[in-house]
Amino acid sequence: MRLATFTATLRFADLPAAVVDKARVHILDTLGAALAGTRSREFALVAGTVGPNPGGPARLWALGSAASARDAALVNGVAAHVFELDDTGGCDHSGAVVVPAVIAAAEGRPVSGEELLVAVVVGYEVGRRLLEAAGGYDRHNGAGWHSTGTCGAVAAAAAVARLWRLDAAATAHAITIATSFSSGLWAFIHDGAQTKKIHAGRAAEGGVLAAELARAGMTGPSRVFDDVWGGFFRSFDHADGDPARLTDDLGHVYRIMRVSLKPYAACRGTHSAIDAVGDLLAETGRPGTEIERVGVRASRFLVGMCGRPDVEPLAAAQMSLPLAIALRAVHGEAGLSSYAGPKRRDPRVRDLLARIVIETDPAMAALDEPVLDLRFSDGTTVERMVPRATGSPERPMTPAAVRAKFTELAGMALPAESVAAVADLVTALPALEDVAPLCALLAAGRPAPEPFR
Repeated sequence: MRLATFTATLRFADLPAAVVDKARVHILDTLGAALAGTRSREFALVAGTVGPNPGGPARLWALGSAASARDAALVNGVAAHVFELDDTGGCDHSGAVVVPAVIAAAEGRPVSGEELLVAVVVGYEVGRRLLEAAGGYDRHNGAGWHSTGTCGAVAAAAAVARLWRLDAAATAHAITIATSFSSGLWAFIHDGAQTKKIHAGRAAEGGVLAAELARAGMTGPSRVFDDVWGGFFRSFDHADGDPARLTDDLGHVYRIMRVSLKPYAACRGTHSAIDAVGDLLAETGRPGTEIERVGVRASRFLVGMCGRPDVEPLAAAQMSLPLAIALRAVHGEAGLSSYAGPKRRDPRVRDLLARIVIETDPAMAALDEPVLDLRFSDGTTVERMVPRATGSPERPMTPAAVRAKFTELAGMALPAESVAAVADLVTALPALEDVAPLCALLAAGRPAPEPFR
């Protein structure tokens, strides 16, 4: 398998400087999201299922509890995804899957910063390529599968196999074994269930297990990506898939370069609309309180995923397009703080929610961004569609904004000096002989207050 050979043989020297820089940004961003996520109820629930493991080589972030690599990948992966602040556009949420798996697998052994970076790049590469081969985000997720779970397990397996320097044959087995751990359903979308938050952690855990099994000598199905009964593509309702996408431009076009950061604590499907509100208010010089009505025209896929005006529970609120628009208009931002209970229950937010009208446009493609029409109290109307949201490669967050996001989120779990030290170590990854100091900082958090709700 060519993809396995690429995974096993990729060297740090092979990576373009831009890819290394992008990987560092996404590692930092994921760690910030995860450290904030340790303040969630879901993190506490999942961490509570992990039994004591005093001899475990890995640790649970912000708690410091010793754990097996698999358990650490599970719990820390949940933390990274739980507040909808992790990156998007990979497997889909590659950072929340790959980074916890790789760091868990790195603990208890000497691992250089270069090796960590290569493993992370490999994870992003394999996870995204598998999703593309499976028909892309809209087709795969439209069938009811959450690609973070289904493709993410394979991404994590490849990343850990590379970190542990498995040869090409063992790496191929890790990748193919991981397909049997592919799972994750979009059923949570109908009632705000918390299961979505588990998908990234389970994928990270499954990737570590697949690499462990391959290292021990277990074999995976050699034809899992062929057009056969029981193969990955047929099983996920995509006919025979497009296996060529697994290796097209391999080693030349790195998939991490297409991944987006998320400045807003909501489903990525809401971000262009949040930007549209912000852009229109800035251009007209009006406050959001003057908005009388919001019309939204969106694809059937987006309306089905994000069209409900949910305020409760938090898991459902963060998937709501109308709520994201209302929060941006009323509070001037849509970061994690705006999703705190008192802010999302603000009477002004509920009042505006009642005046947001969502219309399904059957002519729009699944991943087309929504069109917003704002009507102000004086009758003035303005319209906007933002083709690429803030945080995307086409409209990137500034370095200062990336650092500010990390500092705010990581500060929910770590003291200020540790927050700065983590950021400095991630910046210095190419020069680090051992990432152990970074791992230690992540584990040493403050006592948890009440969970963020």
